[in-house]
Amino acid sequence: MALGCPALAVADDAATVDLVIVTARPDPEDPAVVARARQRLSETPGAVSVIASESYENRFALALDDMLRDAPGVYAQRKWGGDIRISIRGSGIGAANHNRGLLLAQDGLPLNEADGFGDSQIADPLQARYTEVYRGGNALRFGGALLGGAINMATPTGANAGFETQLRLDGGSFGMLREHVGLARQHDDWNVFAAATTQTGQGWRPQSQQNLQFGSLSIGRSLGEGREVRLIVNGANIAQEIPGSLTWAQFQANPRQPAPGNYANDHGRNARGLRGSLRTTWRLNETLIFEGGLYAIWKDLDHPIFQVIDQQSRNYGAFGRLDWGGELAGMRADAFVGLWLRRGDLDSAFYINTKGARGAPRALSLQNAKASDLFAEGRLFVTNELALVGGLTWGTASREYRGFALPGVAGAFDLTASKDFDWVAPRVGVLWESEDGAQVFANLTRSVEPPNFGSLSPTGTGFAPVEAQAAWTSEVGVRGRRGPLTWDVTIYRAELNKELLQFAVDADHPAATFNADRTIHEGLEAAVDWRFAPQWRLRQIWTWSDFRFDGDAQYGDNRLPIVPEHFYRAELRYEHPAGWFCAPSVEWSASDAWVDYRNTTSSPSYAVLNLNLGWPLNPAVSLFLDARNLTDEAYVSNVQAAILTTSATAAYWPGDGRSVFGGLTVAF
Repeated sequence: MALGCPALAVADDAATVDLVIVTARPDPEDPAVVARARQRLSETPGAVSVIASESYENRFALALDDMLRDAPGVYAQRKWGGDIRISIRGSGIGAANHNRGLLLAQDGLPLNEADGFGDSQIADPLQARYTEVYRGGNALRFGGALLGGAINMATPTGANAGFETQLRLDGGSFGMLREHVGLARQHDDWNVFAAATTQTGQGWRPQSQQNLQFGSLSIGRSLGEGREVRLIVNGANIAQEIPGSLTWAQFQANPRQPAPGNYANDHGRNARGLRGSLRTTWRLNETLIFEGGLYAIWKDLDHPIFQVIDQQSRNYGAFGRLDWGGELAGMRADAFVGLWLRRGDLDSAFYINTKGARGAPRALSLQNAKASDLFAEGRLFVTNELALVGGLTWGTASREYRGFALPGVAGAFDLTASKDFDWVAPRVGVLWESEDGAQVFANLTRSVEPPNFGSLSPTGTGFAPVEAQAAWTSEVGVRGRRGPLTWDVTIYRAELNKELLQFAVDADHPAATFNADRTIHEGLEAAVDWRFAPQWRLRQIWTWSDFRFDGDAQYGDNRLPIVPEHFYRAELRYEHPAGWFCAPSVEWSASDAWVDYRNTTSSPSYAVLNLNLGWPLNPAVSLFLDARNLTDEAYVSNVQAAILTTSATAAYWPGDGRSVFGGLTVAF
């Protein structure tokens, strides 16, 4: 068993599965690695999901939005290239770029930096064996206490990849071409997995060219039953142009056009990163297991936008967790306790953007972040069917900033600023499981999110007066399987204090952050999978999101922008006994989404139709066809929040037009 972030276990048996719903009893089609992950997560008294790589291996999955499309409660929509807005229960809802309020991890190794800023672009869907989704406060096993929870991608190992050699070639519309190779080997006590992906494309819009490379290496050695040491290294090299957002008038005139400023100044994002971890799982006795390790991350960023951003960052940390299982007062019980320490430093320089090249320097700063989490959770089975759950996280975080005055640069100044945060986040819950595996759960969890450097926005007198966001979230849910029907339904309500919200001043300046007073995030996350005939399956995902201010002095009870109130996906799949399949699907954003906090301008609802086909030529060779937006619908996939907008100032990201992709996979 390989380790992840504090208390995150990664199983290592071969697997084949495409259901995303966690159930107390694994689906009979689940091979071991995914089935065991589902079983482990089903012990959580809250909303969790597992997504197997088999669920998207026969379609064109470019980024996390393609991976996560069947996970209930996850809002993952592409803005451009690999920049995906990811939000769970409204986490980081106003973030102008990348991710906030949600822990992204690979093999438990955080993709987030130590201050909480997250970058989803450095993850390759083809190098994930399965993905775990912990919604809301159910990510206590990571040690964190974020509103959105956690998403963890597990790299294949030499033992669980499901093949020894895999070759894959994908391509299609907009000049897209992707090549992938994966190798998995076992010898005695050793196993090795290595993979590489290269991806190039022109994009649907001008100024959308991309050139990406990803690599993974996992080396593990078994030292006896329940004992393993594993080294995992992941790397990425990303070069992407940025087409930019459009006003409504520009979108209506031609949604394929780039934003004029982006095209004139060659906006783009070029990033290189390397991540490594050394970890161990060690069974100490029949009731106690230790999991722990060290990790380090290096990243270099060249980012010409409103200015050219040049940054180098280093993040590193250590974690450990003890798992115990036994009896307490004659009743079955289990518990874990863990510690996660992390630190990061970033060197940042800003330059005038001269057609994508660096001009005169505009700003120079050094940023350092530290954080720690001490966490524990226990379950007590008061009956064979009923478990009471309690947990707690004690967290600390610090931000240190040093800015330097630059000769001849107005607004550049010498500044030293620091800020410390600490919090306690308790959790209580209950989990009941029937004899047939159906479950009912409920929990109450506190979450806390200290602001990152981008939110603190240093000024001439220090950090901006932005405070940590806190929330209490309650949820109730049911999940299970009966005959051909599998279901997973959760209702939640989060009452937030000082929610971190952002708004764009204009297209040429970074978004500013403010604390709201009181806000409410409530909703329903539902997934139903119905195999209503031997070769037929209907999968449906519906997310209701009611996010709003609560009696705010400025905004009253207005709805929060960006996430639509109703979002629905459905796929009808026919699988022929000969092995080929046909799967039409629909993505329906059924509600207009507000663009501003005053609720004056909105983004229209839309529906996109898709078709997925696949053919196995023989046990080793398979083909697929993935046709998207069949009606060539002109739609807005994403917006940027503002205080007050009009159709002439709102920022809209167009969704891609009609496209067709195909792929060939050879595995043996």
